[in-house]
Amino acid sequence: MLLEIAGLTSHYGRIRALEGIDLEVAEGELVALVGANGAGKTTLLRCISGVQAATSGRIAFAGAELGRMAPERRLGLGIAQVPEGRQVFAPMSVEDNLRLGAFRRRGSDVAADLARMYAMFPVLEAKRRQPAGTLSGGQQQMLALGRALMSHPRLLLLDEPSMGLAPLLVAEIFAIIQSLKAAGTTIFLVEQNAAAALAIADRAYVLETGQVVLSGSGADLLADPRVKEAYLGV
Repeated sequence: MLLEIAGLTSHYGRIRALEGIDLEVAEGELVALVGANGAGKTTLLRCISGVQAATSGRIAFAGAELGRMAPERRLGLGIAQVPEGRQVFAPMSVEDNLRLGAFRRRGSDVAADLARMYAMFPVLEAKRRQPAGTLSGGQQQMLALGRALMSHPRLLLLDEPSMGLAPLLVAEIFAIIQSLKAAGTTIFLVEQNAAAALAIADRAYVLETGQVVLSGSGADLLADPRVKEAYLGV
């Protein structure tokens, strides 16, 4: 397993956001985490990337205990997060945003990776000199994805990539996620759009009020009557 989480608990003050989370992501898998707003999905990603402190439990990545390891060290191990709301650096150019994704790297291969990002997201090349804040929501999501990929992640954490996007753009973003998975990228996808997430996931977990209540293959959970009733409106 590339990522192993056992008994993870996290608090905001006296409020328990996560309680006893057990979860695994194998190398090459696309694992989805679905649940309602406020279930603790973003908190779990923040614990993995080191932005949010864990109260108790264990997080291991590629055999290394993350413990209280600083976020920048986790990035150095190969964990990259695309945050909820995209959070691009609005005044900076599109290209400078991409280059920031490779700030821990040195050498001419950065230029090659820029070319790869522009091939993957042609609209970003067309607007590479523009401030990132002038992009549409879908274009900013592509930029946030490209910025994370510039770090050569072993594990890509995606937090609500479809949030606020029109249906056609949602389909485009999920097609990109599927192509990344097909290319061998390990992905942990947090998504409120349960139908879209489960349809492309190898395995998935359902989170409710900080606890994992269901787990299984994406296809099995997509067909589960409890998931259909609670998250798919069926």
